[in-house]
Amino acid sequence: KILLILGFLSTLAVIALIAVAVTQNKPLPKNIKYGIVLDAGSSHTNLYVYEWPAEKENDTGVVQQVEVCKVEGPGISGYAHATEKAGPSLVQCLRQAEEVIPSKQHQETPLYLGATAGMRLLSLENRSAADKVLSSVEKTLRSAPFNFQGARIISGQEEGAYGWITINYLLGNFKQSGWTKLLHSLKSISETSGALDLGGASTQITFVPNELSRESPENLLYFRLYGKDYLVYTHSFLCYGKDQALQQKLAEDIQTVENSSLLDPCFHQGYQRTINISDFFKNPCTSGKKKQFPFGQLYIQGEGNYQKCRRNIQKLFDKTNCPYSSCSFNGIYLPPLQGDFGAFSAFYFVMNFLNLTSEQSPIALDKVTSAIESFCARPWHEVKPAYHQIKEKYLSEYCFSGAYILSLLENGYEFTETNWQRIHFLGKIGSSDAGWTLGYMLNLTNMIPAEEPAVPPLSHGSYVGLMVLCSLVLVAMLLFAWLLFHKPKCLQKGIV
Repeated sequence: KILLILGFLSTLAVIALIAVAVTQNKPLPKNIKYGIVLDAGSSHTNLYVYEWPAEKENDTGVVQQVEVCKVEGPGISGYAHATEKAGPSLVQCLRQAEEVIPSKQHQETPLYLGATAGMRLLSLENRSAADKVLSSVEKTLRSAPFNFQGARIISGQEEGAYGWITINYLLGNFKQSGWTKLLHSLKSISETSGALDLGGASTQITFVPNELSRESPENLLYFRLYGKDYLVYTHSFLCYGKDQALQQKLAEDIQTVENSSLLDPCFHQGYQRTINISDFFKNPCTSGKKKQFPFGQLYIQGEGNYQKCRRNIQKLFDKTNCPYSSCSFNGIYLPPLQGDFGAFSAFYFVMNFLNLTSEQSPIALDKVTSAIESFCARPWHEVKPAYHQIKEKYLSEYCFSGAYILSLLENGYEFTETNWQRIHFLGKIGSSDAGWTLGYMLNLTNMIPAEEPAVPPLSHGSYVGLMVLCSLVLVAMLLFAWLLFHKPKCLQKGIV
Protein backbone atom coordinates (compact mmCIF):
# COMPACT_ATOMS: atom_id res chain seq x y z
CA LYS A 1 0.00 0.00 0.00
CA ILE A 2 2.80 2.38 0.93
CA LEU A 3 4.53 1.70 -2.39
CA LEU A 4 1.37 2.51 -4.30
CA ILE A 5 0.92 5.75 -2.37
CA LEU A 6 4.57 6.72 -2.92
CA GLY A 7 4.31 5.98 -6.64
CA PHE A 8 1.11 7.98 -6.92
CA LEU A 9 2.54 11.02 -5.07
CA SER A 10 5.78 10.90 -7.09
CA THR A 11 3.83 10.84 -10.34
CA LEU A 12 1.72 13.80 -9.18
CA ALA A 13 4.87 15.75 -8.30
CA VAL A 14 6.42 15.09 -11.72
CA ILE A 15 3.22 16.10 -13.52
CA ALA A 16 2.97 19.25 -11.40
CA LEU A 17 6.58 20.19 -12.19
CA ILE A 18 6.08 19.72 -15.93
CA ALA A 19 2.70 21.52 -15.97
CA VAL A 20 4.00 24.57 -14.08
CA ALA A 21 7.14 24.81 -16.24
CA VAL A 22 5.22 24.52 -19.53
CA THR A 23 2.50 26.98 -18.50
CA GLN A 24 4.93 29.56 -17.15
CA ASN A 25 7.39 29.39 -20.06
CA LYS A 26 5.08 29.16 -23.06
CA PRO A 27 5.59 32.05 -25.55
CA LEU A 28 3.62 35.15 -24.59
CA PRO A 29 1.18 36.46 -27.20
CA LYS A 30 2.68 39.32 -29.22
CA ASN A 31 0.83 42.52 -28.45
CA ILE A 32 1.60 44.33 -31.70
CA LYS A 33 -0.15 47.47 -32.91
CA TYR A 34 -0.22 48.75 -36.48
CA GLY A 35 -0.53 52.15 -38.12
CA ILE A 36 -0.78 53.36 -41.72
CA VAL A 37 0.50 56.68 -43.08
CA LEU A 38 0.03 57.84 -46.66
CA ASP A 39 2.61 60.33 -47.89
CA ALA A 40 0.80 62.30 -50.60
CA GLY A 41 3.70 64.10 -52.26
CA SER A 42 3.72 66.43 -55.25
CA SER A 43 4.75 63.77 -57.78
CA HIS A 44 3.46 60.52 -56.24
CA THR A 45 1.91 58.93 -53.12
CA ASN A 46 3.45 56.21 -50.95
CA LEU A 47 1.61 54.11 -48.36
CA TYR A 48 3.63 52.96 -45.32
CA VAL A 49 2.61 50.32 -42.77
CA TYR A 50 4.24 50.58 -39.33
CA GLU A 51 4.10 48.32 -36.28
CA TRP A 52 5.03 48.79 -32.63
CA PRO A 53 4.59 46.95 -29.32
CA ALA A 54 1.58 48.13 -27.32
CA GLU A 55 3.71 48.54 -24.21
CA LYS A 56 5.73 51.70 -24.78
CA GLU A 57 9.18 52.94 -23.86
CA ASN A 58 9.43 56.33 -22.15
CA ASP A 59 6.05 57.39 -23.57
CA THR A 60 6.98 56.90 -27.23
CA GLY A 61 6.24 53.73 -29.19
CA VAL A 62 9.05 51.68 -30.73
CA VAL A 63 7.91 51.93 -34.35
CA GLN A 64 9.31 50.18 -37.41
CA GLN A 65 8.31 50.02 -41.08
CA VAL A 66 6.98 46.68 -42.30
CA GLU A 67 5.54 47.54 -45.72
CA VAL A 68 5.66 50.26 -48.40
CA CYS A 69 3.43 50.55 -51.47
CA LYS A 70 3.91 53.11 -54.24
CA VAL A 71 0.57 54.32 -55.58
CA GLU A 72 0.37 54.25 -59.38
CA GLY A 73 -0.17 57.53 -61.17
CA PRO A 74 0.62 61.14 -60.13
CA GLY A 75 0.38 62.69 -56.70
CA ILE A 76 -3.15 63.53 -55.56
CA SER A 77 -2.60 67.19 -56.55
CA GLY A 78 -2.30 65.91 -60.13
CA TYR A 79 -6.05 65.12 -60.08
CA ALA A 80 -7.07 68.79 -59.90
CA HIS A 81 -9.00 68.46 -63.19
CA ALA A 82 -10.47 65.04 -62.32
CA THR A 83 -10.88 65.26 -58.55
CA GLU A 84 -13.19 62.22 -58.30
CA LYS A 85 -10.27 59.98 -59.39
CA ALA A 86 -7.93 61.02 -56.55
CA GLY A 87 -9.41 58.68 -53.93
CA PRO A 88 -9.82 55.54 -56.10
CA SER A 89 -6.13 55.80 -57.08
CA LEU A 90 -5.26 54.70 -53.51
CA VAL A 91 -7.37 51.51 -53.47
CA GLN A 92 -4.71 49.06 -54.66
CA CYS A 93 -2.24 50.04 -51.93
CA LEU A 94 -4.97 49.97 -49.28
CA ARG A 95 -5.73 46.36 -50.28
CA GLN A 96 -2.04 45.55 -49.90
CA ALA A 97 -2.16 46.96 -46.37
CA GLU A 98 -5.19 44.75 -45.62
CA GLU A 99 -3.10 41.69 -46.47
CA VAL A 100 -0.16 42.75 -44.28
CA ILE A 101 -2.17 43.63 -41.15
CA PRO A 102 -4.08 40.78 -39.40
CA SER A 103 -7.78 41.11 -40.22
CA LYS A 104 -8.82 41.08 -36.54
CA GLN A 105 -6.77 44.30 -36.07
CA HIS A 106 -8.06 46.21 -39.10
CA GLN A 107 -10.67 48.21 -37.20
CA GLU A 108 -8.23 49.34 -34.52
CA THR A 109 -5.42 50.30 -36.95
CA PRO A 110 -5.19 54.11 -37.33
CA LEU A 111 -5.01 55.40 -40.91
CA TYR A 112 -3.66 58.86 -41.74
CA LEU A 113 -2.94 60.75 -44.94
CA GLY A 114 -0.59 63.72 -44.99
CA ALA A 115 -0.40 65.82 -48.17
CA THR A 116 2.71 67.94 -48.69
CA ALA A 117 3.83 70.76 -50.98
CA GLY A 118 1.95 69.68 -54.12
CA MET A 119 -1.35 70.12 -52.30
CA ARG A 120 -0.09 73.28 -50.56
CA LEU A 121 0.44 74.79 -54.01
CA LEU A 122 -2.91 73.53 -55.34
CA SER A 123 -4.62 75.01 -52.29
CA LEU A 124 -3.06 78.41 -53.11
CA GLU A 125 -3.86 78.11 -56.81
CA ASN A 126 -7.38 76.60 -56.61
CA ARG A 127 -8.76 76.09 -53.11
CA SER A 128 -11.97 74.54 -54.40
CA ALA A 129 -10.11 71.87 -56.40
CA ALA A 130 -7.86 71.11 -53.40
CA ASP A 131 -10.92 70.63 -51.16
CA LYS A 132 -12.54 68.31 -53.72
CA VAL A 133 -9.35 66.23 -53.99
CA LEU A 134 -9.21 65.83 -50.22
CA SER A 135 -12.94 65.00 -50.14
CA SER A 136 -12.43 62.24 -52.73
CA VAL A 137 -9.47 60.89 -50.77
CA GLU A 138 -11.42 60.92 -47.49
CA LYS A 139 -14.34 59.05 -49.08
CA THR A 140 -12.02 56.22 -50.19
CA LEU A 141 -10.11 56.07 -46.91
CA ARG A 142 -13.35 55.96 -44.87
CA SER A 143 -14.51 52.97 -46.92
CA ALA A 144 -11.32 51.04 -46.02
CA PRO A 145 -11.64 48.64 -43.04
CA PHE A 146 -9.21 50.72 -40.95
CA ASN A 147 -9.70 53.38 -38.28
CA PHE A 148 -9.50 56.49 -40.48
CA GLN A 149 -8.09 59.42 -38.50
CA GLY A 150 -7.93 62.15 -41.10
CA ALA A 151 -6.52 63.39 -44.39
CA ARG A 152 -4.99 66.83 -44.32
CA ILE A 153 -2.35 69.08 -45.83
CA ILE A 154 0.55 69.16 -43.38
CA SER A 155 2.62 72.31 -43.04
CA GLY A 156 6.17 72.57 -44.35
CA GLN A 157 7.34 73.01 -40.76
CA GLU A 158 5.72 69.72 -39.76
CA GLU A 159 7.24 67.96 -42.77
CA GLY A 160 10.71 69.15 -41.81
CA ALA A 161 10.33 68.32 -38.14
CA TYR A 162 8.94 64.81 -38.71
CA GLY A 163 11.76 64.11 -41.17
CA TRP A 164 14.22 65.09 -38.44
CA ILE A 165 12.52 62.71 -36.00
CA THR A 166 12.72 59.87 -38.54
CA ILE A 167 16.44 60.33 -39.22
CA ASN A 168 17.39 60.49 -35.55
CA TYR A 169 15.14 57.58 -34.58
CA LEU A 170 16.63 55.33 -37.26
CA LEU A 171 20.17 56.36 -36.34
CA GLY A 172 19.49 55.41 -32.71
CA ASN A 173 19.86 58.93 -31.34
CA PHE A 174 16.70 58.78 -29.19
CA LYS A 175 16.23 55.31 -27.72
CA GLN A 176 19.38 54.07 -26.00
CA SER A 177 19.71 50.92 -23.93
CA GLY A 178 22.38 48.46 -22.82
CA TRP A 179 25.77 48.64 -24.51
CA THR A 180 24.48 51.12 -27.12
CA LYS A 181 23.86 53.58 -24.30
CA LEU A 182 27.48 53.19 -23.16
CA LEU A 183 28.74 53.86 -26.68
CA HIS A 184 26.33 56.76 -27.03
CA SER A 185 27.73 58.43 -23.92
CA LEU A 186 31.06 58.72 -25.72
CA LYS A 187 29.49 60.93 -28.41
CA SER A 188 29.49 64.70 -28.22
CA ILE A 189 26.72 66.55 -26.44
CA SER A 190 25.24 67.39 -29.85
CA GLU A 191 23.80 63.90 -30.18
CA THR A 192 21.25 64.47 -32.95
CA SER A 193 21.72 64.76 -36.70
CA GLY A 194 20.20 67.44 -38.88
CA ALA A 195 17.73 66.58 -41.66
CA LEU A 196 17.74 67.84 -45.25
CA ASP A 197 14.62 66.97 -47.26
CA LEU A 198 14.04 67.73 -50.93
CA GLY A 199 10.77 67.03 -52.71
CA GLY A 200 9.30 68.14 -56.01
CA ALA A 201 7.71 71.33 -54.67
CA SER A 202 9.48 72.17 -51.38
CA THR A 203 12.66 71.62 -49.42
CA GLN A 204 13.27 71.57 -45.65
CA ILE A 205 16.28 72.04 -43.35
CA THR A 206 15.98 70.96 -39.69
CA PHE A 207 18.53 70.60 -36.87
CA VAL A 208 19.21 71.31 -33.21
CA PRO A 209 21.23 74.56 -33.04
CA ASN A 210 24.29 74.70 -30.83
CA GLU A 211 23.19 77.98 -29.29
CA LEU A 212 19.59 78.87 -28.46
CA SER A 213 18.41 82.07 -30.12
CA ARG A 214 15.03 83.79 -30.03
CA GLU A 215 15.63 85.74 -33.26
CA SER A 216 12.99 83.85 -35.26
CA PRO A 217 10.74 81.91 -32.84
CA GLU A 218 8.38 80.80 -35.65
CA ASN A 219 11.20 78.54 -36.91
CA LEU A 220 11.62 76.76 -33.56
CA LEU A 221 9.70 73.68 -32.41
CA TYR A 222 9.70 71.74 -29.14
CA PHE A 223 9.52 67.95 -29.01
CA ARG A 224 9.55 65.43 -26.18
CA LEU A 225 10.64 61.96 -27.28
CA TYR A 226 11.80 59.00 -25.17
CA GLY A 227 11.84 61.12 -22.04
CA LYS A 228 13.95 63.96 -23.48
CA ASP A 229 13.13 67.49 -24.61
CA TYR A 230 14.40 68.90 -27.93
CA LEU A 231 14.36 72.44 -29.31
CA VAL A 232 14.60 72.17 -33.08
CA TYR A 233 15.16 74.76 -35.81
CA THR A 234 13.21 74.03 -39.00
CA HIS A 235 12.21 75.90 -42.13
CA SER A 236 10.44 74.80 -45.30
CA PHE A 237 10.94 76.62 -48.60
CA LEU A 238 7.83 76.28 -50.75
CA CYS A 239 8.59 76.43 -54.50
CA TYR A 240 12.19 75.27 -53.88
CA GLY A 241 11.65 71.57 -54.47
CA LYS A 242 13.56 70.42 -57.57
CA ASP A 243 10.56 70.48 -59.95
CA GLN A 244 9.33 73.92 -58.91
CA ALA A 245 12.88 75.28 -58.82
CA LEU A 246 13.22 74.29 -62.49
CA GLN A 247 9.92 76.03 -63.23
CA GLN A 248 11.18 79.13 -61.41
CA LYS A 249 14.43 79.10 -63.38
CA LEU A 250 12.61 78.76 -66.71
CA ALA A 251 10.19 81.56 -65.73
CA GLU A 252 13.24 83.77 -65.11
CA ASP A 253 14.97 82.70 -68.34
CA ILE A 254 11.89 83.26 -70.51
CA GLN A 255 11.79 86.96 -69.59
CA THR A 256 14.75 87.64 -71.89
CA VAL A 257 13.64 85.42 -74.80
CA GLU A 258 12.89 87.46 -77.93
CA ASN A 259 11.52 84.63 -80.04
CA SER A 260 10.06 81.27 -79.02
CA SER A 261 13.41 79.48 -78.63
CA LEU A 262 15.51 79.15 -75.44
CA LEU A 263 19.02 77.71 -75.28
CA ASP A 264 19.17 76.15 -71.79
CA PRO A 265 22.55 75.20 -70.24
CA CYS A 266 20.87 72.90 -67.69
CA PHE A 267 19.74 70.37 -70.31
CA HIS A 268 22.03 68.09 -72.31
CA GLN A 269 23.20 69.27 -75.71
CA GLY A 270 20.80 67.91 -78.32
CA TYR A 271 17.84 67.63 -75.94
CA GLN A 272 14.60 69.40 -76.90
CA ARG A 273 11.42 70.21 -74.96
CA THR A 274 8.29 72.26 -75.70
CA ILE A 275 6.32 74.19 -73.04
CA ASN A 276 2.84 75.72 -73.41
CA ILE A 277 3.04 79.30 -72.12
CA SER A 278 -0.64 79.30 -71.06
CA ASP A 279 -0.05 76.40 -68.63
CA PHE A 280 3.34 77.54 -67.41
CA PHE A 281 2.29 80.56 -65.32
CA LYS A 282 -0.77 79.04 -63.59
CA ASN A 283 1.45 77.75 -60.81
CA PRO A 284 1.81 80.04 -57.74
CA CYS A 285 5.61 79.54 -57.92
CA THR A 286 5.78 81.18 -61.36
CA SER A 287 2.62 83.32 -61.55
CA GLY A 288 4.51 86.43 -60.40
CA LYS A 289 6.59 86.35 -63.61
CA LYS A 290 3.58 86.21 -65.90
CA LYS A 291 3.41 88.69 -68.77
CA GLN A 292 2.21 88.80 -72.36
CA PHE A 293 4.44 86.91 -74.80
CA PRO A 294 4.26 87.09 -78.59
CA PHE A 295 4.37 83.31 -78.80
CA GLY A 296 2.21 80.52 -77.35
CA GLN A 297 4.92 77.87 -76.97
CA LEU A 298 8.51 77.88 -75.78
CA TYR A 299 11.00 75.57 -77.51
CA ILE A 300 13.86 74.59 -75.22
CA GLN A 301 17.15 73.33 -76.63
CA GLY A 302 19.83 71.91 -74.36
CA GLU A 303 23.33 73.39 -74.19
CA GLY A 304 24.91 71.18 -71.52
CA ASN A 305 27.01 73.83 -69.75
CA TYR A 306 27.26 73.24 -65.98
CA GLN A 307 28.91 76.57 -65.10
CA LYS A 308 26.27 78.61 -66.95
CA CYS A 309 23.57 76.43 -65.38
CA ARG A 310 24.88 77.16 -61.87
CA ARG A 311 24.92 80.90 -62.56
CA ASN A 312 21.30 80.76 -63.71
CA ILE A 313 20.23 78.73 -60.66
CA GLN A 314 21.98 81.04 -58.21
CA LYS A 315 19.61 83.84 -59.24
CA LEU A 316 16.86 81.91 -57.40
CA PHE A 317 18.57 82.55 -54.04
CA ASP A 318 18.24 86.15 -52.91
CA LYS A 319 21.10 86.84 -50.50
CA THR A 320 20.89 90.63 -50.57
CA ASN A 321 18.76 91.19 -47.49
CA CYS A 322 19.16 89.53 -44.07
CA PRO A 323 17.31 91.05 -41.07
CA TYR A 324 18.91 88.52 -38.66
CA SER A 325 22.41 87.70 -37.46
CA SER A 326 22.63 85.02 -40.19
CA CYS A 327 20.35 83.88 -43.03
CA SER A 328 19.98 81.15 -45.61
CA PHE A 329 18.29 83.02 -48.48
CA ASN A 330 15.23 85.21 -49.14
CA GLY A 331 15.71 86.83 -45.72
CA ILE A 332 15.05 83.61 -43.76
CA TYR A 333 16.87 83.13 -40.44
CA LEU A 334 19.36 80.24 -40.31
CA PRO A 335 21.47 79.57 -37.19
CA PRO A 336 25.05 78.30 -37.70
CA LEU A 337 25.03 74.74 -39.08
CA GLN A 338 25.62 72.13 -36.40
CA GLY A 339 26.63 68.46 -36.52
CA ASP A 340 26.03 65.83 -39.18
CA PHE A 341 23.12 65.99 -41.64
CA GLY A 342 21.10 63.22 -43.23
CA ALA A 343 19.97 64.25 -46.74
CA PHE A 344 17.10 62.16 -48.10
CA SER A 345 14.23 62.00 -50.61
CA ALA A 346 15.29 63.72 -53.87
CA PHE A 347 18.68 64.65 -52.37
CA TYR A 348 19.40 60.93 -52.20
CA PHE A 349 17.69 59.85 -55.43
CA VAL A 350 19.54 62.38 -57.58
CA MET A 351 22.94 61.91 -55.95
CA ASN A 352 22.53 58.14 -56.00
CA PHE A 353 21.82 58.24 -59.75
CA LEU A 354 25.06 60.22 -60.18
CA ASN A 355 26.97 57.64 -58.03
CA LEU A 356 27.74 60.27 -55.38
CA THR A 357 26.27 58.62 -52.26
CA SER A 358 29.20 56.51 -51.02
CA GLU A 359 29.00 56.15 -47.23
CA GLN A 360 32.33 54.35 -46.73
CA SER A 361 34.22 57.57 -47.42
CA PRO A 362 32.05 60.59 -48.27
CA ILE A 363 33.07 62.14 -51.59
CA ALA A 364 34.76 65.54 -51.43
CA LEU A 365 32.85 68.57 -52.71
CA ASP A 366 35.24 69.29 -55.59
CA LYS A 367 34.85 65.70 -56.88
CA VAL A 368 31.07 65.93 -56.58
CA THR A 369 31.14 69.16 -58.61
CA SER A 370 33.36 67.71 -61.35
CA ALA A 371 31.18 64.56 -61.58
CA ILE A 372 28.01 66.61 -62.13
CA GLU A 373 29.82 68.89 -64.59
CA SER A 374 30.98 65.85 -66.59
CA PHE A 375 27.46 64.39 -66.65
CA CYS A 376 25.95 67.66 -67.89
CA ALA A 377 28.55 67.84 -70.66
CA ARG A 378 27.50 64.48 -72.15
CA PRO A 379 25.34 64.92 -75.27
CA TRP A 380 21.74 63.71 -75.17
CA HIS A 381 22.25 61.15 -77.94
CA GLU A 382 24.80 59.45 -75.64
CA VAL A 383 22.87 59.79 -72.36
CA LYS A 384 19.47 58.60 -73.58
CA PRO A 385 20.51 55.09 -74.73
CA ALA A 386 22.83 54.65 -71.73
CA TYR A 387 19.84 55.00 -69.34
CA HIS A 388 17.02 53.70 -71.54
CA GLN A 389 15.18 52.22 -68.52
CA ILE A 390 14.58 55.69 -67.01
CA LYS A 391 11.67 57.86 -68.16
CA GLU A 392 12.84 60.63 -70.45
CA LYS A 393 11.43 63.45 -68.32
CA TYR A 394 13.36 62.31 -65.22
CA LEU A 395 16.55 61.51 -67.13
CA SER A 396 16.60 64.87 -68.88
CA GLU A 397 16.42 66.74 -65.56
CA TYR A 398 19.24 65.01 -63.64
CA CYS A 399 21.78 67.58 -64.88
CA PHE A 400 19.63 70.45 -63.59
CA SER A 401 18.78 68.60 -60.35
CA GLY A 402 22.44 67.85 -59.58
CA ALA A 403 23.44 71.46 -60.20
CA TYR A 404 20.45 72.69 -58.18
CA ILE A 405 21.30 70.48 -55.19
CA LEU A 406 24.84 71.89 -55.10
CA SER A 407 23.51 75.46 -55.42
CA LEU A 408 20.97 74.90 -52.64
CA LEU A 409 23.50 73.35 -50.25
CA GLU A 410 26.41 75.69 -51.08
CA ASN A 411 24.73 79.00 -51.93
CA GLY A 412 21.47 78.51 -50.02
CA TYR A 413 22.61 76.87 -46.78
CA GLU A 414 26.35 77.70 -47.03
CA PHE A 415 27.83 74.24 -46.73
CA THR A 416 31.52 74.47 -47.62
CA GLU A 417 34.39 72.17 -48.56
CA THR A 418 35.08 71.92 -44.82
CA ASN A 419 31.68 70.63 -43.63
CA TRP A 420 30.41 69.08 -46.90
CA GLN A 421 31.48 65.62 -45.76
CA ARG A 422 29.15 65.91 -42.78
CA ILE A 423 26.27 65.44 -45.23
CA HIS A 424 25.22 61.78 -45.55
CA PHE A 425 22.88 60.96 -48.43
CA LEU A 426 20.37 58.42 -47.12
CA GLY A 427 17.76 56.35 -48.94
CA LYS A 428 17.05 53.75 -46.27
CA ILE A 429 18.35 53.22 -42.77
CA GLY A 430 17.99 49.55 -41.95
CA SER A 431 14.65 48.44 -43.40
CA SER A 432 12.93 51.83 -43.12
CA ASP A 433 12.75 54.63 -45.67
CA ALA A 434 14.12 58.01 -44.70
CA GLY A 435 11.25 60.53 -44.84
CA TRP A 436 8.72 62.34 -42.68
CA THR A 437 6.12 59.55 -42.30
CA LEU A 438 7.93 57.47 -39.67
CA GLY A 439 8.50 60.60 -37.57
CA TYR A 440 4.80 61.39 -37.94
CA MET A 441 3.91 57.90 -36.71
CA LEU A 442 6.38 58.17 -33.82
CA ASN A 443 4.87 61.44 -32.71
CA LEU A 444 1.34 60.07 -33.01
CA THR A 445 2.19 57.11 -30.77
CA ASN A 446 2.76 59.60 -27.99
CA MET A 447 -1.03 59.97 -28.04
CA ILE A 448 -1.81 56.23 -28.08
CA PRO A 449 -2.40 54.97 -24.51
CA ALA A 450 0.10 52.40 -23.30
CA GLU A 451 -1.30 48.95 -22.59
CA GLU A 452 -0.24 46.48 -19.96
CA PRO A 453 2.30 44.03 -21.43
CA ALA A 454 1.37 40.36 -21.63
CA VAL A 455 2.71 38.66 -18.46
CA PRO A 456 3.18 35.01 -17.37
CA PRO A 457 0.38 33.55 -15.17
CA LEU A 458 2.67 33.46 -12.09
CA SER A 459 5.01 36.06 -10.70
CA HIS A 460 8.68 35.10 -10.75
CA GLY A 461 8.70 34.53 -6.97
CA SER A 462 5.57 32.34 -7.02
CA TYR A 463 6.93 30.35 -9.97
CA VAL A 464 10.25 29.66 -8.22
CA GLY A 465 8.51 28.80 -4.92
CA LEU A 466 6.10 26.36 -6.58
CA MET A 467 8.90 24.68 -8.53
CA VAL A 468 10.98 24.28 -5.33
CA LEU A 469 7.97 22.87 -3.42
CA CYS A 470 7.16 20.32 -6.14
CA SER A 471 10.84 19.37 -6.36
CA LEU A 472 11.09 18.89 -2.57
CA VAL A 473 7.98 16.69 -2.53
CA LEU A 474 9.39 14.56 -5.34
CA VAL A 475 12.82 14.26 -3.65
CA ALA A 476 11.15 13.34 -0.33
CA MET A 477 9.11 10.61 -2.02
CA LEU A 478 12.19 9.21 -3.77
CA LEU A 479 14.24 9.34 -0.56
CA PHE A 480 11.50 7.59 1.41
CA ALA A 481 11.26 4.87 -1.25
CA TRP A 482 15.05 4.41 -1.21
CA LEU A 483 15.07 4.09 2.58
CA LEU A 484 12.24 1.58 2.39
CA PHE A 485 14.23 -0.73 0.13
CA HIS A 486 17.67 -0.31 1.77
CA LYS A 487 16.89 -0.47 5.48
CA PRO A 488 17.67 -3.64 7.56
CA LYS A 489 15.12 -6.43 7.09
CA CYS A 490 14.01 -6.22 10.71
CA LEU A 491 13.17 -2.51 10.18
CA GLN A 492 11.35 -3.38 6.96
CA LYS A 493 9.37 -6.09 8.85
CA GLY A 494 8.56 -3.55 11.50
CA ILE A 495 7.31 -1.14 8.90
CA VAL A 496 5.25 -3.87 7.18
